[in-house]
Amino acid sequence: MGKERVKNHRPLDYKEYFAQYQDLIPDYLEFLECLKKQHRQYFCINTLKIRTNEEKERLLEILRQKNIQFESVQEVPYFYRVVNNEEVSLGNLEEYSLGLIHSMTLASSLPIIALDPQPGDLVLDLCAAPGGKTCLIAIITQDRATVVANDKRVDRLTALVANLKRLGVASAITTRYRGEQFPFGIPFNKVLVDAPCSGEGRYRVGLEGEILYQKGHGKTNLQSIQKGLLVRAFDLLSPGGVLVYSTCTINPKENEEVVDYLLRKRQAKLVDWISPLSYYEGITEWEGKPYHPDLRLTKRYYTHKIDAVGFFVAKIIKLV
Repeated sequence: MGKERVKNHRPLDYKEYFAQYQDLIPDYLEFLECLKKQHRQYFCINTLKIRTNEEKERLLEILRQKNIQFESVQEVPYFYRVVNNEEVSLGNLEEYSLGLIHSMTLASSLPIIALDPQPGDLVLDLCAAPGGKTCLIAIITQDRATVVANDKRVDRLTALVANLKRLGVASAITTRYRGEQFPFGIPFNKVLVDAPCSGEGRYRVGLEGEILYQKGHGKTNLQSIQKGLLVRAFDLLSPGGVLVYSTCTINPKENEEVVDYLLRKRQAKLVDWISPLSYYEGITEWEGKPYHPDLRLTKRYYTHKIDAVGFFVAKIIKLV
């Protein structure tokens, strides 16, 4: 009886993979070197539980006593950067379990800053789980905006609800729908679509040059899903409402091309917004395909330039 031949699947080399973006990513060699480092940890203080400056200073001192070395992020003042990154696991801290702090990458604040939620807003977070951005909306608005936090998967909703409870968020309502089929009703004045994506902004490199944290390269047609989510989100907006589309990927086909699709299908307008972090303008052409010229108003964030997960953010207005 002969031996079965075992297929040897060689891990995808990061240089081979990212070569497609060599002319897109600024300071490309610096970017490749950055991929060899661990993700930087960040946290924000939950002002729904820590309400006074005295309580905040006491909490920060407790963290220092636990040998957490951190510094305030000047550009986003309510975020803190962990300095001794490799020695700390924020998720294992008692202060995390009690909901006094919330850990999330700095770049995750950018879609919320673009959305600019205010007390009294009716906000839809269409792809909300595990809930970091929903929680940040609640913290920024002091729990005085109504946030509908939606996700289609029960297991992800479980994590979402756990985070809302941990942080003491009372203003959020959870729903379970496929985002592309979210029901019409009272229109929202603000909608966030932090879309499922290939996650290239999170990729890191292993010891043998293999890509870590790789996802989204199966049979799923991510671009089709993203287009469906974005069009539905737009249709759920009230006239004059604000829609923010974001991903943590580099791929223009999941970023500019998806927004370009919306601009051609609906009365939508891209608008600029003030970014606290350095960014690069969105592109208006990829692989010979032209995009709407206003795509330059979208913003690209690269991991080696912001010391955080790479992101893409577009802010859109529904024309009356």
